[in-house]
Amino acid sequence: MAFLFDIKRYSINDGPGVRITVFFKGCPLSCRWCHNPESISCRTEKLYNKNKCIGCGNCIAECPEHALTLSAGEGVVTDFSACVLCGQCVEVCPAKAVEMSGRCFTEEEIMDTILKETHIMDNSGGGVTFSGGEPLMHQKELKQLLIRCGKSGVHRAVDTSGYVQCTIMEEILHYADLFLYDLKHMNSEKHRYWTGVNNDLILKNLRLISDHDKEYQIRIPLIEGVNCDDNNIRETLFFLDGLKNRPTVVGLLPYHNIAVKKFEKLGKRYLENGMQKPSEDRVGRICDLFKQNGFNVNIGG
Repeated sequence: MAFLFDIKRYSINDGPGVRITVFFKGCPLSCRWCHNPESISCRTEKLYNKNKCIGCGNCIAECPEHALTLSAGEGVVTDFSACVLCGQCVEVCPAKAVEMSGRCFTEEEIMDTILKETHIMDNSGGGVTFSGGEPLMHQKELKQLLIRCGKSGVHRAVDTSGYVQCTIMEEILHYADLFLYDLKHMNSEKHRYWTGVNNDLILKNLRLISDHDKEYQIRIPLIEGVNCDDNNIRETLFFLDGLKNRPTVVGLLPYHNIAVKKFEKLGKRYLENGMQKPSEDRVGRICDLFKQNGFNVNIGG
């Protein structure tokens, strides 16, 4: 059984061609800017959209644990010390203001979903991307899915933070065709401040992928106030230039705070703490620096 929070069809930003992206739930990082905060926890979570709620009270009446109350200012409030995440509130909500994130899928369920899309993948040069969260936290399930996809001729990409034991990375890299690899900050302490972990394993695993001649792409979130400074960009260029094999693409992803609404649905605050969208001029200059150093660059995808 694989614990997922979504399967997205017709994806064009998770590798070459048109792809199906399988999102594993659970991540060892807690990036302040995370676009999928529902991916971080390894447990099922409930999301509530107050703006959709019509205050009908169906969920309150049906809750077997009496964990819900209606507040004039906050809408339906959940007492999570009593809530068992049974999902009955989701079933009876006519406005679809409540949703559950995270459930177990069998290997066959996932493979059936993937193989239904092979005609689109074949026509576009696409495939399947295993993302998250962090897919390498689910080593056993991921490996089996990669093997099955390989036998079916499906191109396999793994979207990873790289924060896993090297033995896990070394095993999985034999079954993947492409890695989409996040590189967030070169300074280990700043990396820990913004993501919750240092970058030692991340850099070590990136060298491992490069040393094994595995195709990979780098993805760098560009966040003013976090990693857009000249020093970090220079160190990033220096590190990538020193690898045995360079990435085929460096993706520059300018920051935006689109995840604010998701944090609200989870009952969490989104703290920007100085994070800002970089100017077009700044993004352009960073892009030019990578190109001048011989890297193929893609902005925003």
